[in-house]
Amino acid sequence: MLVCFNTTWKSPCYSLLFQMESDLDKQDSSLTDNGPQFLDGPYEATVPEMCPKGTSVIQVTATDPDPMGARLFYSIPPEQPYFSVEPTTGIIRTLYPVDRETQDQYFVIVQARVGQASGRSATTTVTINISDINDNPPRFQHKRYDMYVSETAPIGSILGKIIADDNDIEDNAAMDYMIEGEPPHIVYIITNNKTQEGTVILNKTLDYENQSVYDIRVKGINRHIDKRFLTEDTRFEDTTVLRVRVQDVDEPPIFMSKEFLMEISEDDMNNSIVGAVSARDPDKANSPIRYSIVHSKYLKRLFSIDAHNGTISITKPLDREIAAWHNITVTATESINPEQISEVNVYIQVLDINEYAPEISEYYEMYVCENARSGQVRLYIHIQ
Repeated sequence: MLVCFNTTWKSPCYSLLFQMESDLDKQDSSLTDNGPQFLDGPYEATVPEMCPKGTSVIQVTATDPDPMGARLFYSIPPEQPYFSVEPTTGIIRTLYPVDRETQDQYFVIVQARVGQASGRSATTTVTINISDINDNPPRFQHKRYDMYVSETAPIGSILGKIIADDNDIEDNAAMDYMIEGEPPHIVYIITNNKTQEGTVILNKTLDYENQSVYDIRVKGINRHIDKRFLTEDTRFEDTTVLRVRVQDVDEPPIFMSKEFLMEISEDDMNNSIVGAVSARDPDKANSPIRYSIVHSKYLKRLFSIDAHNGTISITKPLDREIAAWHNITVTATESINPEQISEVNVYIQVLDINEYAPEISEYYEMYVCENARSGQVRLYIHIQ
């Protein structure tokens, strides 16, 4: 024990006492200021949106280094109203159903206090992520989509894209597009699983003159439906109209038959009619048609065609024994647009007539014995 009563001068004894008292004061102050600690913070947790009130989110835990410290109490500032914390356990729970589409992340401050009136406390941050559920139906951006396609467009041509917006994300926003009505449809739709866009693809050839406008009802349906939110008033689908307008193209004439078969007798005279071909302009312009024969020098001497009505005539008598068939090519050309030309094959058969008397094919000699009997065959004669 150190006893020193002389305080009128600064002896070594006085200095040592002063130093000991200062160290004790610092130690007491350190114990007083050393409050609770969140050793595992900051925290992060995830909770589904629209979960019921009182759903457990996460538990936070603080420790008090003072072995004689009072019980810890947890609290959340009142300006963060969506979550609460159990005062004695540190379990954070939802106070209201939260909507991910409104806010998908919350930063909650939790305080741990030694006793209810103590000044010793600590805080930590809890990041609460809101996970998505399928609680939003799809909605088309437009009630009608207008698309245009040429009547000469091949099957498989892309007409355009449609999309139904869904505020949900990932699988909850997955979409299928269905065409109403009985197939076959003039288009089909493929869904892009990343963007949820529907690509409209031509499924059959179209004819402007036959039908120029198609109104197709298309339904966008969620691929994964949460039955908790399925009601008569809230169905996870939406409908739009796809209007396809067929664009006219100046097309070449169309022959009434893929090929023509005609007959003529070989005894018909010059300018006798063999038959007629016919073609039409498929466009609304209905251009007059002009006909011609693709001549070789040989055919030019045998056939002619009326440029206005397609009537084919012979220019000289035909001989079946020289050629029994003649194959000619006829073209049809639009008068308004001479670049629009079509071709067709015409097969002409020359019919035989009995124009030649029979002839003995060669000279024959025959010898008969004087005693030959009646009726015996001695020679065969060939006649052609």
